[in-house]
Amino acid sequence: MLTYEKLTGAFWDSMRKSAVSSELLDMTNDPSRHVCALPRDTATAYTAALAKENLFRRYATTIKAPANSDRIITTDTPVDAEWVAENGAIPEADLNATYLGLEMHKLACISMLDSYFAYDTGFDIEGYLTGNFARIFGKAEEDAFINGNGSDAPRGILHSTDGADVGVAAASATVIAFDEVSKLFFSLKPEYRMNAIWTMNDETALALRELKDSAGNYLWRGTADTLLGRPVVISNHMPSAASGSKPIAFGDFSYYWIAEQESLTVRALHEKYSFANKTGYLGMERLDGRLIRSEAIKVLQMAE
Repeated sequence: MLTYEKLTGAFWDSMRKSAVSSELLDMTNDPSRHVCALPRDTATAYTAALAKENLFRRYATTIKAPANSDRIITTDTPVDAEWVAENGAIPEADLNATYLGLEMHKLACISMLDSYFAYDTGFDIEGYLTGNFARIFGKAEEDAFINGNGSDAPRGILHSTDGADVGVAAASATVIAFDEVSKLFFSLKPEYRMNAIWTMNDETALALRELKDSAGNYLWRGTADTLLGRPVVISNHMPSAASGSKPIAFGDFSYYWIAEQESLTVRALHEKYSFANKTGYLGMERLDGRLIRSEAIKVLQMAE
């Protein structure tokens, strides 16, 4: 009987040496390529590490996509409850809801490791690969979830047609005013403000730190990373204030859905880089992401 411990051992043996056990072949996603999903405990550690590197993995909603489909359809239409008399008619559901397609995109990279470490049983190869892939994929995911075009990557929150609604149009092409930040806050409906966060890059955050109201009080007070009572999360994948850019987003990021068909899978490339005494590790993910309710996040757009 193949136990979890044996399968886990077989997985890490394959990461260290080129011989692949029959047990591992039984658990591979594609036996011909020896591509394997991470063992359960490692996958849990990878998810936690990924969340540290990627704000969307902390605040967005992750769903599991069907393994046998390249496309899933979702709909999310705001619905209000109504008081109904005891024998009154229940309000009908909206049959004209908007349907959004989520497609799968492949994200891949090769992480290199000196073969001396790969073959050394005392080296923490699990911790190395988990942390390294989390940094690499976390950075790429966050960039796509913000700026992705929806063609060869997920649709980001700044997508021109399928992204967040513009809450405030700035008067300047390069300077953000105090009143514009306040207006952006109140442009978001109260139901979304409850769990809203701000996101911006370092340059924009510094500019906001220097903003004062008419009485000389700083808009962003104290050392806490909060603005008007809501957390600020820095992402340097957000653009700076420039003509037509959208440097600040504010909203409930749980309405951004990450549809994950295949979490991280890894294949060891023992022979490919042996001439350099290195081992390559091919990592791949299949996923998509999309803001399913555009009004849940508002952005400030600079003048053109």
